[in-house]
Amino acid sequence: MKPPSSRPSVLFVCVHNAGRSQMAAAFLTHLGDGRVEVRSAGSAPADAVNPAVVEAMAEVGIDVSAETPKVLTVEAVQASEVVITMGCGDACPVFPGKRYLDWKLDDPAAQGLEAIRPIRDQIEARIRGLLGELTA
Repeated sequence: MKPPSSRPSVLFVCVHNAGRSQMAAAFLTHLGDGRVEVRSAGSAPADAVNPAVVEAMAEVGIDVSAETPKVLTVEAVQASEVVITMGCGDACPVFPGKRYLDWKLDDPAAQGLEAIRPIRDQIEARIRGLLGELTA
């Protein structure tokens, strides 16, 4: 167990770690301003972050162009207090004592910028709510 003074930690998981989980991690990192430890991973990571996701995030002033999809590990789940899944099904290991949330969001894979913007905005709204809970 971590001491109560430590930062809360959140892991975002989607299949490819190239869209939703990258946007969520970027928003929490940006809006959390160092108050939250942030991780993201995928059960079957892609080779790169979706270029349309990179463009959509750049529109709101967040650069994810240097991010790379990461494979989901048991260690990442164990090191996180909150695990938020976004369409990874049963691929995410479950451990007692963790808080699990499943955010139902459209998959931005193979979508254009017009389709990704509303997904991005839904993620931002959810991150703002989550941040309020974690740092209250």
